[in-house]
Amino acid sequence: MAYGLLKGKRGIITGALNDQSIAWKVAELAHAEGAKFVLSNAPVAMRMGEIHKLAEAVNSPIIGADATSDQDMDDLFRQSVQHLGGKVDFVLHSIGMSPNVRKGKAYGDLNYDWYKQTLDISALSFHRMLQSAQRMDALAEGGSVVALSYIAAQRVFPGYGDMADAKALLESIGRSWGYYLGLEKKVRVNTISQSPTKTTAGSGIKGFGGFYGFAQEMSPLGNAPAEDCAKYCLTLFSDLTKYVTMQNLFHDGGFSTTGVTPEVVAHFIKKE
Repeated sequence: MAYGLLKGKRGIITGALNDQSIAWKVAELAHAEGAKFVLSNAPVAMRMGEIHKLAEAVNSPIIGADATSDQDMDDLFRQSVQHLGGKVDFVLHSIGMSPNVRKGKAYGDLNYDWYKQTLDISALSFHRMLQSAQRMDALAEGGSVVALSYIAAQRVFPGYGDMADAKALLESIGRSWGYYLGLEKKVRVNTISQSPTKTTAGSGIKGFGGFYGFAQEMSPLGNAPAEDCAKYCLTLFSDLTKYVTMQNLFHDGGFSTTGVTPEVVAHFIKKE
């Protein structure tokens, strides 16, 4: 059931690859809630994914943009404002990739050129995106920006590699921009730390099945599905959360504050 939460709002949604993507779910729900928006992804991701199918379903244009390019980010905001007929009320940053993780490199054996790519794509792109938005004066007064993170920014998860460092930087960038954009235009900036989610990107992490199963047994509500994360994003885009900013918000079924559960303990009790 739609509530009209985003009626009349304009936005930019990045990172939709296929129907498993959280960004894809955000786009579907934002459309149902009355928003107009532009879809964006890197050209290589657009070739790999199914974004054109989504664009047709939600009646939105696609603007290809490399999030590591200053010029592409400027073009994205300029073209979005022109197409939408006004400044942007909400932005979703759902961008992340690690060559080291994809190639199975251990944290103590990182390729530093790839490490720089991880940080550039997964974290610095967030800063670049908001710097472009500010420079182009593309954000509407009282707007909202959300980026997707993961609890590995605070805790060690072997196998998550240098992406953990990128997520920690992403969250710091969110806090800093939340301060400056809040003073300037009452724009909110938050990150969401989502449960392990069976997306194309998430499933590519070594040991993902273990991450997922452990979190499921450690969370009183269980792992949060992608569609529910999308719903949470929409509440942050809406006018219901005008004073929520500079936060890293856990959307993980209680995993982040659960110490131990009987299900996990049972794995370590020896049978008599």
